[in-house]
Amino acid sequence: MAKKMVHLIFPQKLIKEPVIYTMAEKYDLIPNIRRAKITETVGEVTLELNGTRENLEKGRKYLERLGVKVEPVVGDIIE
Repeated sequence: MAKKMVHLIFPQKLIKEPVIYTMAEKYDLIPNIRRAKITETVGEVTLELNGTRENLEKGRKYLERLGVKVEPVVGDIIE
């Protein structure tokens, strides 16, 4: 099983939608929210994802298709 840490930026239209849950269910991923900040106009989430490399890639593409900005996280989260 592979692990990936990503920072997600959600547009206003997706803030109240179960995007992370839907992605996890659809692509058999295990999400662990490490940090989150939600306002009325934007949502930011640092997320650890566990799953196969193939499903991690499918999950990333799914989020991007919805309009979520996906950025890799390098070193600012305590293990």
